[in-house]
Amino acid sequence: MCGIAGFIDFHKKSTESNIQSMIEPLNHRGPDGEGTSLFKSKAAIIGFGHKRLSIIDLTVTGKQPMTFRHLNITYNGEIYNYQEIKKELIELGHVFNGESDTEMVLHAYAEWGIKAINRFIGMFAIALYDEQKQEVIFIRDRAGVKPLFFYEKEGLFLFSSELKSFHSHPGFEKKLDLNAVAAYMQYGNVPTPHCIFENCVKVKPGYYLKIDLATKTRKEVQYWNVYDFYNQPKLNISFEDAKIQTKELLKSAFNYRMVSDVPVGVFLSGGYDSTTVTSLLQADSTAKLKTFTIGVPDIGLNEAPYAKDIAKHLGTDHTEINCSEEEAINMVKDLAFFYDEPFADSSAIPTTLVSKAARKDVTVALSADGGDEIFGGYNRYDYVYRYGKTLNSIPEFVRKSLVRTMNNINSDSIPILKNKYNFHNRYEKLKAVLNDPSEKEIMLSLSQQFTDQQMKNVMKSDYESLPTMFQSKELLEEFKSPLSYMMAVDFQTYMLDDILQKVDRATMTNSLEGREPMLDHRILEFAAQLPDEYKYQNGVKKRILREITHDYIPEKLLDRPKMGFAIPIAKWLKNDLRDYLEEYLNEVRIVKQGIFNWEFVEKLKIDFYGGRKEYDSKLWYFLMFQMWHEMWMEN
Repeated sequence: MCGIAGFIDFHKKSTESNIQSMIEPLNHRGPDGEGTSLFKSKAAIIGFGHKRLSIIDLTVTGKQPMTFRHLNITYNGEIYNYQEIKKELIELGHVFNGESDTEMVLHAYAEWGIKAINRFIGMFAIALYDEQKQEVIFIRDRAGVKPLFFYEKEGLFLFSSELKSFHSHPGFEKKLDLNAVAAYMQYGNVPTPHCIFENCVKVKPGYYLKIDLATKTRKEVQYWNVYDFYNQPKLNISFEDAKIQTKELLKSAFNYRMVSDVPVGVFLSGGYDSTTVTSLLQADSTAKLKTFTIGVPDIGLNEAPYAKDIAKHLGTDHTEINCSEEEAINMVKDLAFFYDEPFADSSAIPTTLVSKAARKDVTVALSADGGDEIFGGYNRYDYVYRYGKTLNSIPEFVRKSLVRTMNNINSDSIPILKNKYNFHNRYEKLKAVLNDPSEKEIMLSLSQQFTDQQMKNVMKSDYESLPTMFQSKELLEEFKSPLSYMMAVDFQTYMLDDILQKVDRATMTNSLEGREPMLDHRILEFAAQLPDEYKYQNGVKKRILREITHDYIPEKLLDRPKMGFAIPIAKWLKNDLRDYLEEYLNEVRIVKQGIFNWEFVEKLKIDFYGGRKEYDSKLWYFLMFQMWHEMWMEN
């Protein structure tokens, strides 16, 4: 796991010192070593840079950028099945100098060309320069576990694992994309493939970009698509056979993620996903797994007791990490640096804290993200099945009147419910669902912080709504169900742009490699073709995953509500962070900036201070953007 950066400069003005400047801000992604290479072709100068976090082949033979014949590479990620592919290449006559998966990638590309990536099981962001064909190819893994940003303007191409690198190249024009700002205010992140800066994009998961140096043209090609598997007839298979095959796939994926020349640990929350990963791995191992759990008891965020019971039952080497509320609050000021594109998921705080603590003992940590999107675990799936038909049966005028009534009732004035996990934010989203209870609109309502109508009041400047995967029509009607529709959309939106971005930055900020065993593409390809009732049945979410886990863990140890990493934003904004609100969300700053309507922001603050606790997330979105803007646009 590493950080990569570089350029293609058709003006031939960029130098090796420019590459060095671009990789310097990525030191946290790879503190174990670095390398740069400059290639001069007839058409352009190509620069490759690399910051190394040594995981596989700790020797100098794993150093990047790496060259084999006419091929050059700088690469971030891991190909877990590299040994099998390497063995096949050796049988074909290839000779290797070291033991790195990077060298295997070069040889595989030399042997099979771009089709080599179809053999890879792993996470990767690859930049490869083919001197023979005079083309540079950028490849991103199927799920988008590893980030890859790309900038293009007037003959200059830049690429990097993080946007920080672009600021270090003199040719980068830092211009805010107001359409992306509006998208961020709705989703809490900038949806792929868009980027916060003009002329900048994220390479899409399951795609590669090919730059032809002779013609100076860019071609985008999709090599893997989640809909290829949802758009197939469901497998005619019994639940027990499906359970056996799913378990074998999980075990294969999980064991691959243990391949490492450095210590590996597992994030254990005590929920089904992380417990599945831990239990299957521990069952196949004589050595005790290192597991880690974080709690912030001061704010009621404490899964430690549950995780401790699971760890004790499985016999892992378990570490409880308890942080104070002060530690969590102090991290807020650093978020804009870690997340160098506006990002509003407050669970980035505990995720970063647990990564920091785990790095003291291990260099690699397995997370369990993807289980909800692949096996049907989110509460919103339950809502659609339980309440979708009911909501649609309510006359529109009744639903609208309910919304008007809710607008006049503070969420904090509702007894009992006001103390429930995340109630205030859900209360706000329920209004949007009542406005339009179609499947598509329910997904949008539960994913957006501000509706399209509200955005007209949020933004002072003109903007256009950016296309996202929420608008995808690739799921064919003959294979469509509410569950498949929602899971496919979540896989390409919330998981990609929120969860994976959060985990990548939280882990790599602490020089910790985060691995996602649930996101082995073979698991999704199989699970997408399972009957819906094997994933969701009569209110039971992740049915097949639960049944597999219960083979190892008694159900009573897991029978509890989903917690999540909830941060008490309302409490913080009214107390410890109130000064931040006044500093970053004041009339002088907002008016001078010219992006947002001050009247709207002011009313939001007044209403929040007056008891509208449900507006906490909306204010948090504004605050995170303002802190980002100060760091990356004003400084």
